[in-house]
Amino acid sequence: MNYWLIKSEPYKYSWDQMVADGSTYWDGVRSYPARVHLRAMKNGDICLFYHSNEGKEIVGITRVIKEAYQDPTTDDEKWVAVDVEVVKPLNNSVTLAQIKSNDTLANMALVKQGRLSVGPVQEFEFEEIIKLSNTSL
Repeated sequence: MNYWLIKSEPYKYSWDQMVADGSTYWDGVRSYPARVHLRAMKNGDICLFYHSNEGKEIVGITRVIKEAYQDPTTDDEKWVAVDVEVVKPLNNSVTLAQIKSNDTLANMALVKQGRLSVGPVQEFEFEEIIKLSNTSL
């Protein structure tokens, strides 16, 4: 199993909307590096759900339930989407400021490649986020 971080601007698609939907397809990604990560996602992989621009915080956990397929929002076959489902909200959101000030998370892709909309998370980084959020799995 691998860990990932997926970003969404809350005014476009918020965690609350994700919870209401239960599952969704993660589409509209038009970055080549992010596309590589989407294609690498496997069923059962865990994704941290991050609110970008507003809030700048990790707010929940999702799971990949369908691996990469043609993005339904475009006819261009080079772009893909994956399906994810809600696992649970974090008890306490983890802000970008907390992440940047935490030595364990200092090299996280979220920090090093801040514009990346989908990125990898190391297992130890995931565990640290869970610890900071006071969430049990």
